[in-house]
Amino acid sequence: MEAYLMTLVNMVVGALTILLIANALISFAPLEPWHPVRRFLNQLAEPILRPFRNILPPAGNLDLSPMVAIIAIQILGQLTMVLIQAAF
Repeated sequence: MEAYLMTLVNMVVGALTILLIANALISFAPLEPWHPVRRFLNQLAEPILRPFRNILPPAGNLDLSPMVAIIAIQILGQLTMVLIQAAF
């Protein structure tokens, strides 16, 4: 059971990390905001990024919220895995 839960946590953390990186990279692409791929990624990533955008001060044209969100997700994933190991 422990291995299954740890694998699940790793998969979720990895998927969220890939989602946030893809969303950040596609924001540099010359796609219109209504492009289906861009809209899909924004719909998935925006609920994760919004709290970090509210907390972080603006840094010019650079949006640091994806980087901070990825770091937070990685830390939460590691903490969750420690708690799973302690529980089993």
